[in-house]
Amino acid sequence: MEIRNKNNHIVITSINEPTEGVLLFSKMKDYKLIVIGDNKSPENWFCKNVDYYSSTNQLKLNFELVNILPYNHYCRKMIGYLIAIKNGAEYIIDTDDDNIPKLDWCFPEFEGTYETIEENKGFVNIYQLYTKTKIWARGLPLKLINTDFKLEDFLEEKKCNVGIWQGLADGDPDVDAIYRLTNDEPCFFNNRKPVVIGKNTISPFNTQNTIIKKELFPLLYLPTYVTFRFTDILRGLVAQPIMWLYGYELGFTNATVVQKRNPHDYMIDFISEIPMFENCEKVVEIVSENIYKDKTIEFNLYSAYKALLKENIIEKRELLVLSKWLEDLKKINL
Repeated sequence: MEIRNKNNHIVITSINEPTEGVLLFSKMKDYKLIVIGDNKSPENWFCKNVDYYSSTNQLKLNFELVNILPYNHYCRKMIGYLIAIKNGAEYIIDTDDDNIPKLDWCFPEFEGTYETIEENKGFVNIYQLYTKTKIWARGLPLKLINTDFKLEDFLEEKKCNVGIWQGLADGDPDVDAIYRLTNDEPCFFNNRKPVVIGKNTISPFNTQNTIIKKELFPLLYLPTYVTFRFTDILRGLVAQPIMWLYGYELGFTNATVVQKRNPHDYMIDFISEIPMFENCEKVVEIVSENIYKDKTIEFNLYSAYKALLKENIIEKRELLVLSKWLEDLKKINL
């Protein structure tokens, strides 16, 4: 069930001294850990078994993206993706420096027979399969947070071709500011078999405990000129219709990390999430209407963002950054 491959790469961005999470990931022999620093990172950052790239060292890389990405921004993580891809990565694992891997940290195989939520269910709250606690993933439309989706009634075992696995996080999982401002109770999810979601059934997913296979690497693009709390959610909402087009599915698996969240101001988070609340449903509809099965993933990714620009969900300069991302991928022959 566990994916082990010498070309597994873990990518983290950090402005902190090596954290507990970074130290534990660095000791995993079957994974190569890349940490991307920023202007706020400690000057003498060092951790054994880690390929660390400071802001200065990033300038030495032959990537178009390096010079166009803003500093002190989560999107600089994309430099780590490019390094991993250039290294020949077969899989890239996204996580954060405040995630602590459990002893059983791993991901299921990408191809196999899994419990699958029916197609055409729209947005669902995947957390309801893992807990009875009233909690929802960041990016779920707010009008649905009180909905009982009864997902157990819509599961069937089937052969799946998973393109991305999202592992959950215990402790302080990925929720929105509405949850934290009104409850903020820790959550520890129940263990269960992996779950895959069918075409036109949608769940937000993030960059905190996530693995993606090589064929879908272009979809790692992190929107740069949207708010911080929207960027990885928007990435996931753009990715899902494109994945469906090529026969790939999104899967979820148990909480294999414990998140000890870095300090946040919940009101600032809330303000940052407003564009997400306003646009999450529209994004899936817009992307679905502007992608084509006979085109490449790269073409469809650009087409999707052009359509989002037309609807004023992104800024014009986003397309310039996306173009540089695609140029760099082409340069390293992905």
